[in-house]
Amino acid sequence: MPRFHRFALALAVSTSLVAAGPALAKAKEAKPAPVADLVKAVDIPYQSFTLDNGLRVIVHEDRKAPVVAVSVWYRVGSKHEPAGKTGFAHLFEHLMFNGSENSPGDFFEPLQQVGATDSNGTTSFDRTNYFETVPTGALDRALFLESDRMGHLLGAVTQEKLDNQRGVVQNEKRQGDNNPYGLLRYEIFENLFPKGHPYHHSTIGSMGDLNSASLGDVKKWFTDNYGPNNAVLVLAGDIDVATAKAKVTDWFGDIPRGPEIKAPPVSVPTLPAPLAKEVKDLVPTTRIYRMWAIPGLNDAEAVPLQMAATVLGGLSSSRLDNAMVRKDPVAVSVSAGAQTFEDAGILIVQADVKPGVDPAVVGQKLDAEIAKFLANGPTADELQRAAASYLGGTISGLESVGGFGGKAVTLAEGALYSNDPSYYKVELDRLAKATPEQTAAVARKWMSRPAFSLTYTPGERTEGGENRGGAVTEGKMAEAVAPDRYWNPALGDIGPDTGIGNATSFADRSQLPAVADLKALDFPAIERTTLKNGIEVVFARRATVPTVNVAVSFDAGYAADPHNALGTQSLMLSLMDEGTTTRDSISFAEAKERLGAQIDGSATADETVFSLFALKPNLAASLGLLADYIRNPAFDAQELDRVRAQQLNRLKAELNNPNAIASRVLMPVLYGADHPYGIPPSGLGTTTAVTAATREQLAAFHSAWVRPDNARIFVVGDTTLKDVKKQLDAAFGNWKAPAAAKGTKHFETPIPAPTPRILLFDRPKSPQSVIMAGKVLGVKGTEELEVLRSANDIFGGNFLSRFNTNLRETKGWSYGVRSRISNDSDRLTWVAIAPVQADRTGDSIREFQKDLKSYLGDNGTTKDELERTVNGNVRELPGSFETSGDVLGGMRQIVKFGRPDTYYETLPATYEAMTADEIDAAARKAFSTGDLVYVIVGDAAVVKPQLDGLGLPVEIAKPAN
Repeated sequence: MPRFHRFALALAVSTSLVAAGPALAKAKEAKPAPVADLVKAVDIPYQSFTLDNGLRVIVHEDRKAPVVAVSVWYRVGSKHEPAGKTGFAHLFEHLMFNGSENSPGDFFEPLQQVGATDSNGTTSFDRTNYFETVPTGALDRALFLESDRMGHLLGAVTQEKLDNQRGVVQNEKRQGDNNPYGLLRYEIFENLFPKGHPYHHSTIGSMGDLNSASLGDVKKWFTDNYGPNNAVLVLAGDIDVATAKAKVTDWFGDIPRGPEIKAPPVSVPTLPAPLAKEVKDLVPTTRIYRMWAIPGLNDAEAVPLQMAATVLGGLSSSRLDNAMVRKDPVAVSVSAGAQTFEDAGILIVQADVKPGVDPAVVGQKLDAEIAKFLANGPTADELQRAAASYLGGTISGLESVGGFGGKAVTLAEGALYSNDPSYYKVELDRLAKATPEQTAAVARKWMSRPAFSLTYTPGERTEGGENRGGAVTEGKMAEAVAPDRYWNPALGDIGPDTGIGNATSFADRSQLPAVADLKALDFPAIERTTLKNGIEVVFARRATVPTVNVAVSFDAGYAADPHNALGTQSLMLSLMDEGTTTRDSISFAEAKERLGAQIDGSATADETVFSLFALKPNLAASLGLLADYIRNPAFDAQELDRVRAQQLNRLKAELNNPNAIASRVLMPVLYGADHPYGIPPSGLGTTTAVTAATREQLAAFHSAWVRPDNARIFVVGDTTLKDVKKQLDAAFGNWKAPAAAKGTKHFETPIPAPTPRILLFDRPKSPQSVIMAGKVLGVKGTEELEVLRSANDIFGGNFLSRFNTNLRETKGWSYGVRSRISNDSDRLTWVAIAPVQADRTGDSIREFQKDLKSYLGDNGTTKDELERTVNGNVRELPGSFETSGDVLGGMRQIVKFGRPDTYYETLPATYEAMTADEIDAAARKAFSTGDLVYVIVGDAAVVKPQLDGLGLPVEIAKPAN
């Protein structure tokens, strides 16, 4: 999927495409639907109005589910921060979740009570946004909360809250810095944008500036920037404009205007001369970057530049992939992508050097391929594939009204950045009209300028991130810089101020608005049939958009890996991506891209799944491609050497990642090395096994596990069971099981008795420690576990849990901590995960033990915790199955755990019957402090002295490899 800047997963498509569907069933290689037709069909109708105080409101009606997305966007981000106040926008975003004058508790408490989903806040260079999706009957409550923190906040902002959230943000920064490539964001923006440029510094800021933030500073930041006239409110979902106008006027109409905000002047800089820099980090192999600053998203040349970058290094069949990874494999991976912000952007090309190859040679080849592309430009076919793949990726997320990428996001961004909620149409029109000549000219204009060449080499860091900020992950570029979020994505009151924080309210803010009638979940009817060869098909119809999701699932998973050859399945899946007996890797990638289809293989502990997302007009051809992919892998020996090098590189990267290291240490210890689950959970295996794997070994694994007598097919989308059965029979119906025996997994393998201890992995200079503590439970995934999972939610399973409230919201020692029960078929684990600042490692373990002993002792589930857990789990169900992908996941869970088809619709009765005593009894039976194994990944010189007095032996650990 191409890596365009922001409107992926954000658009809505009308059903005008569906007429093209049935006729395609006859042809395996049908002509793809034209890009121009797909673009014309994209439409998010809206109505808008503006309150007297300047608040701009946009309303999109979508009645498919009884939920409304609420999205509030303020035109204030890190680019608005003056010198000495870096990180203020993001720090204030955190403070906005810590209560307002009329709702003084945690912002998420009343939202969880009503079953809100997709709740978070993020800060970027250009804006700060807050969003939640709520049941329609709870809309007044969401609007009360959002309006109260817009107009009635400052009396609730205290020195204690500031100090706490300062600590949380600093641990968010440490968590990002602690990862491989965690310091990359500094390098990108400090070198591409000169000092004083609004994009020069990162969103998360420096430790020094965060430490210097005073209560007066942050209150002035609010009064200067958080007025209604500096905001856009989008309501998308089960609502009309008349209802929206009445409710928004009631809740927001009393808030006075704030100061008029003047945007800082921003230019697109050009380096005066080529710039080169080398840095060291705990990375698996040398990575070479070429970077340029480019125009912002409103510039007419932004979309052609993104198209050019996609052809160069964003597609599976990109120029760089074909030249440097496939034909002359000097790199294990390559990518290129352009990411645009409001006023400027960045274009980044990168290559990971294949071990054993001279990085200088790779750099020269990278430059030569860029020069060749600039000289010749893209072909018309490449642009068609880039556009179709982009639209396929866009449409795959079409059904969401809110969250990080729903329709509310598209409308808000257009309004905020371009003064046009429909600006996405301008961009899509540019995409459809892009020509090879225009794209080449724009690429030459911007990529012929001096580049910033950055080289990351493996080694120990020579500098940390204390006075810099940001975090970037590795891999094929999705976006070089993600917004900083309030929630962890991995996991003195001085009285009210005057002015904006002292609005005279004419809405009743004396109590939370009552929740109106809430609609129950209406899960789609599940239908079943059987193909000619006996494969079961499980189907549900969702016709909101003209797309179809398919999952072909096999009872295999990482637990099927031979224990003397761990990593076999991951290697097999990677090799299957590289072509079939009739299509080589390039032609297979091109075929997917032309259809706008997404096809991939993945695995969990229990299942191996091959997934297809298809546009309805292209469904038959896409199913033919999926069947070829599953049934006829080429397992080319030459391609094996290439994907082996890539897997070894991923494995090396995993051995540098603190969370992955902890998991690799813990799981084999808990289950025992012979148990199917007693393996590194990523499935990447071990260096020895991956190095030794042969083509014959992978083909034999495929014969044993990926076969029709071990398969089940799930389908959700805009089709019928009758039609899709016909198409599936054509693609899979004549597939016969091989003569080889079907594989078996040995869950009867004994699990060792736990030996409580601390396993310490030394990772020098780590600003954070990752703590994991776990045990194997006496239950299996197929049992009824709703009561036990509720107990885990209360202790550590969600943001409002006791464990997170203590370590994050009270102590400020972490960006977020959690506990979780695994989701496997057989024996489950309970694991607590806590990334904490290094100097609080021992204290954090003590707090965890104290919290757990308290909960299992005489401080069990409270009335409020029970009410919140029951209400949240019941009321979030309609919003949890908003999209076809959600329904597909739900169906797979029903089948995996042997549940009735009505499982989700009967869940409310299960939760509403729960009692606090039942939850406490389940927790006391399953959880405990005395039989846990701890793994700590951190700087042993800092951490080990803190472990004295915990009463646990400490051993130096090595991750399974």
